Amino acid sequence: MSDTHAQTVAFVRETQIPPAPPPASETGVVKWLRENLFSNAANSALTIAALAVIFLVLQNTLPWILNGVWTTNSLAECREILQGKTGACFSVLTERWNQLLYGFKYPSDAYWRPNLALVLLLFAAAPVLFFDLPRKLLIFTAIYPFLAFWLIWGGTLMVPVVALLGFAAAAAVFQTFSKSSFAIAFFGAIAAAFAVWILGGLLIPEGASENAWLSPVPSRDLGGFMLNLMLGVTCVSLSLPLGIALALGRQSDMPLIKWMCVIFIEFVRGVPLITLLFVASVMLAYFFPPESTVDLFLRVVIMITMFSAAYIAEVIRGGLAALPKGQYEAADSLGLDYAQAMRLIILPQALKISIPGIVNVAVGLFKDTTLVSVISMFDLVGMIRGPILASTEWNGVYWELLGFAALLFFVVCYGISQYSQWLERRLATDHR
Repeated sequence: MSDTHAQTVAFVRETQIPPAPPPASETGVVKWLRENLFSNAANSALTIAALAVIFLVLQNTLPWILNGVWTTNSLAECREILQGKTGACFSVLTERWNQLLYGFKYPSDAYWRPNLALVLLLFAAAPVLFFDLPRKLLIFTAIYPFLAFWLIWGGTLMVPVVALLGFAAAAAVFQTFSKSSFAIAFFGAIAAAFAVWILGGLLIPEGASENAWLSPVPSRDLGGFMLNLMLGVTCVSLSLPLGIALALGRQSDMPLIKWMCVIFIEFVRGVPLITLLFVASVMLAYFFPPESTVDLFLRVVIMITMFSAAYIAEVIRGGLAALPKGQYEAADSLGLDYAQAMRLIILPQALKISIPGIVNVAVGLFKDTTLVSVISMFDLVGMIRGPILASTEWNGVYWELLGFAALLFFVVCYGISQYSQWLERRLATDHR
């Protein structure tokens, strides 16, 4: 009886069964392929078609790239080495790299100056782009534009110093009178800046640039991808605060300010950028005093900044419109004035909403800097279309040069896009 009873008692395990591995179709590369590329019949067909297109493209481009020639002095020598085989003539990049990056007139012994300015740009932009860094680094950010101007253009150090003192005087006046009257502070800051600049210009002796530490380089000698970077960084940096001011002015309760901003935004957005560049090249000098010679680079910066600021203003206006009315009422309930409410409550939220649109305008603006080649400014595309392809040694080389230009612009624009996505994730404070 005891034996029979012992055989009928259920067995209870004293240890846990080890977990079994998941099926092969539910882990690793197989799972990713099944979920993303072959989840259904339509996706499978599209995946196969895309792989076929990629195969055909690589089948024709890889031999051209891998058989490329890098050490010749002309296109004719490339063709002699290739002897009818498919291959690129990358020798144009190794021989003309300095013209593609710096233009054909910038002094070769001064290449270290724009290189140093580019390295310092990374340090100056870091506390602005990554706001977890110490705020004390913003002091160098404020000084950098004047230091970069002196490095690239050279000449006497008094010019950037006087410009810096003008902005410092404007900031001091604005900070002093901003609590009493915004309009008085704004126009007082402009008057203080111009007073310092005029007085400083009178104190700079004639011929000071000839005995300067860095030899002066005129703007007409700037070129290559360096010119595109300078225009892009300068115009984006200036158009963002101007766009914010235009967006706030368009929503102002003062009719004169509002309609001035509306007319400016709608007019600039309705005119092609290439038209504004021709205006900068031909007509803008007529708006300055007769004896003054306004640099072409400055005129182009003014027009491109106006163009991008109008688009950024509409992007930011959309961010302001997306905020609920309760945010404005909350600012009023705290007893904040207009400037404090905008700086502490409204604009931080509106700018966070507007990040994708602002980055879209910035990327488009950087690519549009290539349009300056139509007004005889030898940027990267201007160098390719002009001096390089016009030479007898490299007449007929297109894909190599244009592919190099596309690669440079892709690296910069892709970096901007990735930073904007990181910033959106970093500022994602809403509930999900």
